[in-house]
Amino acid sequence: MSEDILINVTPQETRVAVLQAGTVQELIVERASSRGLVGNVYLGRVARVLPGMQSAFVDIGLERAAFLHVADIHGERRTNGEPGRPIERILAEGQPVVVQVVKDPIGSKGARLSTQLSIAGRMLVYLPQDPHIGISQRIEDETGRQLLREKLKELLPEDETGGFIIRTIAETAGDAELSADIAYLRHLWRNLDARAKGAQPPTLLYQDLSLAQRVLRDIVTEQTGMVRVDSRENFQKLLAFAQTYMPNLLSRLEHYTGERPLFDMYNVEPEIEKALARRVDLKSGGYLIIDQTEAMTTIDVNTGGFVGQRNFDDTVFKTNLEAAQSIARQLRLRNLGGIIILDFIDMDSEEHRAAVLEEFKRALARDRTRMTLNGFTQLGLVEMTRKRTRESLAHVLCEPCPTCEGRGQVKTARTVCYEILREILREARAFNAREYRILASQAVTDLFLEEESGALAMLSDFIGKPISMQAESSYAQEQYDIVLM
Repeated sequence: MSEDILINVTPQETRVAVLQAGTVQELIVERASSRGLVGNVYLGRVARVLPGMQSAFVDIGLERAAFLHVADIHGERRTNGEPGRPIERILAEGQPVVVQVVKDPIGSKGARLSTQLSIAGRMLVYLPQDPHIGISQRIEDETGRQLLREKLKELLPEDETGGFIIRTIAETAGDAELSADIAYLRHLWRNLDARAKGAQPPTLLYQDLSLAQRVLRDIVTEQTGMVRVDSRENFQKLLAFAQTYMPNLLSRLEHYTGERPLFDMYNVEPEIEKALARRVDLKSGGYLIIDQTEAMTTIDVNTGGFVGQRNFDDTVFKTNLEAAQSIARQLRLRNLGGIIILDFIDMDSEEHRAAVLEEFKRALARDRTRMTLNGFTQLGLVEMTRKRTRESLAHVLCEPCPTCEGRGQVKTARTVCYEILREILREARAFNAREYRILASQAVTDLFLEEESGALAMLSDFIGKPISMQAESSYAQEQYDIVLM
């Protein structure tokens, strides 16, 4: 099915929406103040080596030191199960090291690094340190894989010591396109290598393309319809980029000049709002509940108002089939990664379970991100992982609520009242104040003046000191202060 791509550019951020049959399937947001780092190559300095974790922290010039595990050090990964050299014999504090970011900083975690460098082109990924030639797993035809491998070997220059990974899009590429990609990637590597020799850590040696350019390189395929850009300057840059590296895409690039904003014209803005909501409604009347936590994401399927026309098993089966399609879309739309647990509605029929799982696999086939999917567990849950290389949409656009601190709930006014009473009793035993004044939210103050006025009077009599109230309109419900007068 054909996909259209919309690129909305402002000085502050770039937003990309991938549409299929008019429905938003994927959203990518990159802000100028926090541009993604994946693919960037740095000359860093080892800040600390941790033998117990077999890892090191590397200063690459970011706010937090980045993380390098021994398994991500070039030449140290063992495929035969034998242990490699310990990290303390490979790295030392203060040592300069060339590293590449493989995962952006997420939450409180620093960036994840590797010394196995790779530079992505449109058709190929260049491995300057490794002579291996690999092929994308999405190219399944074994004969075609072998032919591609032989074709690439014939096109490589005699002095080439590095290797390549052939991307899925190269399956139908001609010799000229592959040769152009080889020359482009070798040129990038020579410039990077030259910069590294004269630099002092921490230094950025190579920065990946802008988001708009990466869209052309990584997302646009033969099945892509139009690529619409609402910025004249960026449209001209994309034209120049396409003319040099992918001239067959020129006819599909379009500068959007309509009066209505691009994302409004194609109804993308409401989809962004929906992608931030906890609840996702299904057309049948069922719904999903999506919860992101530090450890994992859970997705719960509910029948809601869908009652079906035959029997309960049929209703459950149809809801789960629809949910399988919707979940696959939500994973892309929200860019959910890490461990994901799916709680489909319980099905007694093994045949129904197999059909839902198969439908889910078909829906996931459109996803470009690497995943693993397990069948139903004994508890009826489906476990899966989706590679996490950048922040989810919610983490990019939102922050924890300052009132509930991300818990999704706050203590009741009565609970806060009782906390205040206990705190005043502690203060009275520790200090000999003349009077105690409570500064609290309006809801807590009202409760003290009405239903809990007796409790406040009893405490005042018990400690032998007056207690006064002052409502603070700026205080959240859980916030309070006790002033000793």
